[in-house]
Amino acid sequence: MTGTSGRHEEGRSVLTQQVQTLDRVVIRFAGDSGDGMQLTGDRFTADSAVFGNDISTLPNFPAEIRAPQGTLPGVSSFQLHFANYDIMTPGDRPDVLVAMNPAALKANIADLPRGGLIIADTADFTKRNLAKVGYDADPLTDGSLADYQLHALDLTGMTVEAVKEFGLTRKDAARAKNMFALGLLSWLYHRPTEGTINFLGAKFASKPAIRDANITAFKTGYNFGETTEVFAVTYEVAPAPMPAGQYRQISGNLALAYGLITAARKAELPLFLGSYPITPASDVLHELSKHKRFGVTTFQAEDEIAGVGAALGASFAGHLGVTTTSGPGVALKAETIGLAVMTELPLIVCDIQRAGPSTGMPTKTEQADLLQVMYGRNGEAPVPVLAAQSPADCFATAIEAVRIAVKYRTPVIVLSDGYIANGAEPWHVPDLSSIPPIDPEFATAPNSTNKAGKDEFLPYLRDPETLARPWAKPGTAGLQHRIGGIEKAKNTGAVSYDPANHDEMVRTRQAKIDGIVRDIPDLVVDDPAGPDGTHARVLVLGWGSTYGPIVAAVRRVRKAGRQVAYTHLRHLNPFPANLGAILRSYDRVIVPEMNLGQLAMMLRAKFLVDVHSYSRVRGLPISLSELARDLETEIDSLEVTSS
Repeated sequence: MTGTSGRHEEGRSVLTQQVQTLDRVVIRFAGDSGDGMQLTGDRFTADSAVFGNDISTLPNFPAEIRAPQGTLPGVSSFQLHFANYDIMTPGDRPDVLVAMNPAALKANIADLPRGGLIIADTADFTKRNLAKVGYDADPLTDGSLADYQLHALDLTGMTVEAVKEFGLTRKDAARAKNMFALGLLSWLYHRPTEGTINFLGAKFASKPAIRDANITAFKTGYNFGETTEVFAVTYEVAPAPMPAGQYRQISGNLALAYGLITAARKAELPLFLGSYPITPASDVLHELSKHKRFGVTTFQAEDEIAGVGAALGASFAGHLGVTTTSGPGVALKAETIGLAVMTELPLIVCDIQRAGPSTGMPTKTEQADLLQVMYGRNGEAPVPVLAAQSPADCFATAIEAVRIAVKYRTPVIVLSDGYIANGAEPWHVPDLSSIPPIDPEFATAPNSTNKAGKDEFLPYLRDPETLARPWAKPGTAGLQHRIGGIEKAKNTGAVSYDPANHDEMVRTRQAKIDGIVRDIPDLVVDDPAGPDGTHARVLVLGWGSTYGPIVAAVRRVRKAGRQVAYTHLRHLNPFPANLGAILRSYDRVIVPEMNLGQLAMMLRAKFLVDVHSYSRVRGLPISLSELARDLETEIDSLEVTSS
């Protein structure tokens, strides 16, 4: 729906541009790593969430603290997908590119489809900056962007002029250009402005000149859009229908922190985080450090090993021990995780995966730690592994991990990744009273009698159903016991080198983890019958952050008239009980992963099913468009083969 009208405001005639209604828009803000693109994108996201749109974001920034200014390695971007319906991904390609310099344009123009909108800041398109990124001529004026809707505007110059009353240097004044751009885009897409104005007022409250300059730049950008005739059309994206309730924008790391706090409170346990800062996990440490009032203690250790050691020590003392890290840190923590397996104490290890190996690409996403967390310890050291599927899902996944760790007395590894950790989506805030309590069931009295008939405590006398050993707080009268990394004698926990005992203890620890399957719900497959009553022959199976691209791709394939089923794993060790039967019921099983086929290999080995690996390791989420196209090819080839 479009319309055009005019109005009078403060004695002047204002042209109201055509308003075009859209279902969805993907905007990418891009600039130098010092241009504030992450803040700009985050504020546009927050305002869109308040407006009621469904949202999904993809921050993308350099690993370097400060890459050379104006260079391709220094480009930072933030992509936001907002819509009037339930969306699953931040979008493959932007509809709008805001480029603050030549490097930002060059790094991102290939992703913009023909006809896309470009808003470029002309101030930085100098001969020197153009040469830095290999432009022989200015693309804003040489006609090379003729296939796009190009708006070349002096955003920096207009910003500096707008804020000159605040007495800032030109450099400081120019830093507010991101707020000018945000104001312009807020006008262009009819975003509310109160949230950003209040945010800026609070963020820069101690620096009045900076605060006022940013607010003024934001308002000036909005007003420029309202009064200029450069833009013939503005756009509206209506709110998305959602179930009734309270919602907020949330990132994966924030949801993970909230889930850990909630689980600790449900278990009535103090939460202790032992952690060493590492991208992209550090925000969990930052967030938990704010919540001492909920019984949270955070310890920023000198290294990864110290962090997990302290967390395990806290668990021994009767706290909920947690450690957060990424792939390189998991490697360093492996020995202590093995100690937690041997001592059979609850411990939560959160692995926010990133692209590797070694330092790899620290700010890019990947799913390549699966085999490491499954098998990357010496000896037979089985550990439950769970994977969150989206930013909001980190909350529930954290609670479930704590429930398993406490009930079964075991370390549990929670997998997230950089895409989930930094991305954001709406979160339906749950009713906390509906979350069941978690009972630690601490040992409070001796559990056996010795040959002399006296009471004694056997630290490895197991629950016959769960095979979990008792958890006794140090200092509890009558419950003194030995603990450590050397193999334990059955029941007593004394040091044992007996071959038969070792075999039994190894098998018992494995059986304990295998038994967790009783608490795992059966996997549910989304496979609606087609028009002829038949079901799909192709199943798409995913884990972790492939959830969004898989669901979006499946929707597109079905819309094109083809049948395809999908399901998604949260529990990677142990697998749901019905997984094998599901895999054998389809002619073809396709497993998209951001690695070289790690889950696919595990499924082939365990179930002897010819699982097809679909691997992408680009440091970016899997492309839903590419996946949908490839699924259609697979389905069509299967039909041809059958006929």
